[in-house]
Amino acid sequence: MPTNPTAIIRTTPADFVVEEIPAYPASGEGDHLFVTFRKTGLDTPRAVRALAELLGADAREAGWAGMKDRHAITTQTASFACRDGDAEAKLAQPPEGIEVLAVERHGHKLKTGHLRGNRFTITLRQLAAEAVQPLAEQLDRIGLEGVPNAFGPQRFGRDGTNPERALSWLSGEQKPPRSKKHRRLLFSALQSKMFNQLLQVRVADGSWRSPLEGDLAQKHDSGGVFEVGPEDLADAQLRASRRELSPTGPMFGAKMRWPSGAPEALERQVLEQALADPTLLDRHKALGRGARRTLRLVVSEMHCEAGPDYLVARFMLPKGGYATTVLSEVCDLADHTRRPKAEPNSSQNDPVVAG
Repeated sequence: MPTNPTAIIRTTPADFVVEEIPAYPASGEGDHLFVTFRKTGLDTPRAVRALAELLGADAREAGWAGMKDRHAITTQTASFACRDGDAEAKLAQPPEGIEVLAVERHGHKLKTGHLRGNRFTITLRQLAAEAVQPLAEQLDRIGLEGVPNAFGPQRFGRDGTNPERALSWLSGEQKPPRSKKHRRLLFSALQSKMFNQLLQVRVADGSWRSPLEGDLAQKHDSGGVFEVGPEDLADAQLRASRRELSPTGPMFGAKMRWPSGAPEALERQVLEQALADPTLLDRHKALGRGARRTLRLVVSEMHCEAGPDYLVARFMLPKGGYATTVLSEVCDLADHTRRPKAEPNSSQNDPVVAG
């Protein structure tokens, strides 16, 4: 079986460019200031704190739709509770590493998930010359078919043990973290691991792109979810082939909607294998009520520009999609920013948070 080529990402911030696509425009009126900014060399919380300090606003009341990575050039919007009429003047000289692009008012705070998606421009470097064109062709195919919508390693903590840590205190073996935010973070990692386990099975049997009878399918345009009955199956599979909808998998929780038939049986099997006592979800429903997530990540606007030993990939992902999930399908990614100084030839993948 041929191995994937290796590519270096984030040699410089300009090699990883992300543009957030807002879910709605600001209304122009209200007590919240929506600041759209481009940042370099800063993560989202640090950039937001710097802007809040400049505005004289409380950074704890600030909101943003999604986290953006430090080792990149990223554009996003943050909201600040700020009635100051001189706010725009205060932002005329932004902190180092931040460029303010637009300032508008709105009636409410920007919350997590208030975005349509993200556009990426990513440069893959140090490719073997003979790998460049085949890689471009594979990415073009992904632009038509999508990829399995797996959670990347960044979801599970730096050492990858967050799901196991969640299990240890959910089962009573250890005391839970004091912070409610930390408990939710660990629980989310456990949900993500179980989703990935279900996805692996659906990839193995080839059903990750096309719904089975009993599946809960999601429409990509509206987000609506419906159960695929026997009378709907042929039409749902046709619509899936046109990328109009995809089957969903479980983000397990006490209030999660279950599919029926074979998909339900498979999901219950995954849950029982992961949790010795599935009723733990009911006892900890405050940590996560449960949801559905598409098994397929739809990739749009894919365009590749090839060089002698590099490739620039431009594409758009819906919210919750990870750029490195897409790229890792066709190449082994080595993150330049994560190379240990003592071992300059080693590499480690570190997918960016996509919002």
